[in-house]
Amino acid sequence: MNETRDFLDFLAASPSSHHAAEQVAIRLRAAGFISQEPTDPWDATPGGHVMIRGGAVMAWWVPEDASRDSGFRILGSHTDSPGFTLKPNPELTVAGWQQAAVEVYGGPILASWLDRELTLAGRVVLADGSQRLVDTGPILRIPHLAIHLDRSTELKLDRQLHMQPVYAVGSPELSLMEGIAATAGVAPEDIIAHNLITADTQPGVVFGAGGDFLAAGRLDNLSSVYPTVQALLRAIDSGDTGSDVLVLAAFDHEEVGSASTTGAAGPILEDVLVRTGTALGAGPEELRQMYARSSCVSADAAHAVHPNHVGKHDPSHHPLIGGGPVLKINGNQRYASDAATAGMWQRACLSAGVPSQTFVGNNAVPCGSTIGPITATRLGIDTVDVGVPLLSMHSARELAGVQDLLWFSRALEAYLINQ
Repeated sequence: MNETRDFLDFLAASPSSHHAAEQVAIRLRAAGFISQEPTDPWDATPGGHVMIRGGAVMAWWVPEDASRDSGFRILGSHTDSPGFTLKPNPELTVAGWQQAAVEVYGGPILASWLDRELTLAGRVVLADGSQRLVDTGPILRIPHLAIHLDRSTELKLDRQLHMQPVYAVGSPELSLMEGIAATAGVAPEDIIAHNLITADTQPGVVFGAGGDFLAAGRLDNLSSVYPTVQALLRAIDSGDTGSDVLVLAAFDHEEVGSASTTGAAGPILEDVLVRTGTALGAGPEELRQMYARSSCVSADAAHAVHPNHVGKHDPSHHPLIGGGPVLKINGNQRYASDAATAGMWQRACLSAGVPSQTFVGNNAVPCGSTIGPITATRLGIDTVDVGVPLLSMHSARELAGVQDLLWFSRALEAYLINQ
């Protein structure tokens, strides 16, 4: 239960991708990892190294006997979650109400965000070029329309008209940016740019008749980020990782396609691998050989079978919350798993004594995708897609299983340990 409590604390401290990246780095630095600036000479000395870039965080552990004959064992995930980002001109007044102008980020379940107390979190950029993390606390709310004013049976929400949060009424003198600046401890005129997103302020909670469930925001995909960190640290402590370089890659912007400098479609992971391999003495040919000896576990949330919508699932694949981590398969390559990498994952689960489940989509219900196919395509590294089963994925508040999170971390650890 201590690890579950720690995970809830991690969630609470990570209302945005930028906060999540910082929380990962804090935990790794506490374990002895050394910070790496991308503008500095690359450090691939034995031990742990960590680099934050925007809302992404990369870490690599170099064993004593690492060389250009090593490979990379990569744990990939993403730090971002669906929500609503604050627009550059963020304040508007409608019918006496002061509202925040927001843009839909990713694919949130719109109705789930109604009538929740929301924070604005992320980073602000100051006139001197410095950056600060901001978490305003509960400041916004997207109010539902009373049923007396709309008795239609089907809720229809317009992404522009109906999803702008309120923060004050009858008080046009109250500036949203002034509140954000006060939280950052700066003057409003000092803020020249921002990346701020909404997050539900209700804490995560363990519940259910047997205490089996965990409800919280941002489980997609912090339910993968946290277990990868725990797995990496335990694998290192085991002293049985072999000569491969262990890599943690927590990307940003997966929810909007990964096409950014800090997304999986960008160069950030490749930069880490190339610069680390080069520092270990690999030239272009040896680096390709290192890639050929490498593998990647793409960790992203999976779909549990929904008891009220069973027909949306494949009839022969019903992953259950509480049934263990999920291997994700798609014949159209929306997931990167193939027979070889699926076998690699199943061996890790067997080694860890962890049950495993499989997700395959219903043929009439197209599935989503992950960083897995992007990473595999960019680098040519064998990849498997796995994750913790969730209900209500992309809701403001998602549902996972307590035991699944613990099992997932153990299976990831087994993958990293020399087998």
